Amino acid sequence: MNEQTLSMRLERVAAQVPAGARLADIGSDHGYLPVALMRRGAISAAVAGEVALTPFRSAERTVRELGLEAQISVRLANGLAAIEPGDGITAISFCGMGGETIRDILDSGKAHLSGQERLILQPNGGEQPLRQWLMDHGYRILCEEVLRENRFDYEIIVAERSGPVQYSAKELYFGPLQMQARSPAFLVKWQRRLRLKQRTLAHFARARQAVPEGKAQDLARQVQWITELLATQ
Repeated sequence: MNEQTLSMRLERVAAQVPAGARLADIGSDHGYLPVALMRRGAISAAVAGEVALTPFRSAERTVRELGLEAQISVRLANGLAAIEPGDGITAISFCGMGGETIRDILDSGKAHLSGQERLILQPNGGEQPLRQWLMDHGYRILCEEVLRENRFDYEIIVAERSGPVQYSAKELYFGPLQMQARSPAFLVKWQRRLRLKQRTLAHFARARQAVPEGKAQDLARQVQWITELLATQ
């Protein structure tokens, strides 16, 4: 992967960035996503935000070597603090961090959100608490996707603020649109998850040390939900 050739995961994220957007890529790492989109003429401006010094310098170098300093601002900042009022950001991407981390960044940086931005989120796990935050803050999920790359299942969640929205506990767990679409990648992901959770539940049953009852009940409920989901034709 480099500034021209994105991973499949980042290509799917890139596909959700509206044409001509002013993009803020938070946790931009090497800046590959905004740089690739800018070189394709797909976006009009970008901010690459990075909290760690080494990837920040790497992104700075990539942008400088390609002569894109006028279009892409690389900023060393914590989360949404990378966004400044004059940026006119219309899309924000988060890739490759846990869903709880993305949720916490969104929550602590709410003052930097205008509410007009499209959020393009690629969490590494923790999708349920992230969807909960979106619902609690009036964001409707517009698109969801599951893909498998390098033996990992990834989810992409696209949302925009719409006003009050209500999702059920199961929709927050599986994804409201994915429950309807039931793509092959989605079903295979949950088949794998079911096997893992069933093994954990069996281990709990054999464990000599007492497992907290609430934890075992929660896992049993998840196993039931997944079993029912996969049994539905």
